[in-house]
Amino acid sequence: PGSVDGSELAFRAVLGQQVSVAGACTLAGRLVVRCGEPIPASLVSEGDGLTHLFPGPEDVAGADLDRFGVPAARVEALRGLARALSGSISLDPGSDRDEVERQLLGLRGIGPWTASYVAMRALGDPDAFLPTDLGVKQAIQRLGHAGDRRDVAALAERWRPWRAYATQHLWASLGEGKDQSEKGEVVA
Repeated sequence: PGSVDGSELAFRAVLGQQVSVAGACTLAGRLVVRCGEPIPASLVSEGDGLTHLFPGPEDVAGADLDRFGVPAARVEALRGLARALSGSISLDPGSDRDEVERQLLGLRGIGPWTASYVAMRALGDPDAFLPTDLGVKQAIQRLGHAGDRRDVAALAERWRPWRAYATQHLWASLGEGKDQSEKGEVVA
């Protein structure tokens, strides 16, 4: 599955590094309230919970993210990503996937998991793969294979050029309707 808004997806990916899906949703909600544009009350349906638009890169780049509830390194990663998305990096589906991944990996706080996840979901790369993803490793282990990074990557070579689809199937095999990508990556 793709994403309607590549910037939103990229921010959510950074917020989701090393936290549960529920924790990432909480952090995304905080970002939206802090940086997003409020929706006029006349346009909001009572009880739907929608109060703000998701912020764009310019909104996040200039926002006060102190006391946001994430480590300072993650705040800097969000700011750096926001600046890059406001200028040099385009997450439009027609963008050069290899170049975008290279640019993302050049940003502080963005590692291979985040870059591959963005390539998969925002750029529609059918071969993006996340060999260090906890859900991928758990699903592969349930299939009777070793779950270490090298073995996972070697097994996935057989799935080229459709490894992103295999990733979706692996996540789905862990539980109906659940996004099992619980933890992202450790980045310096």
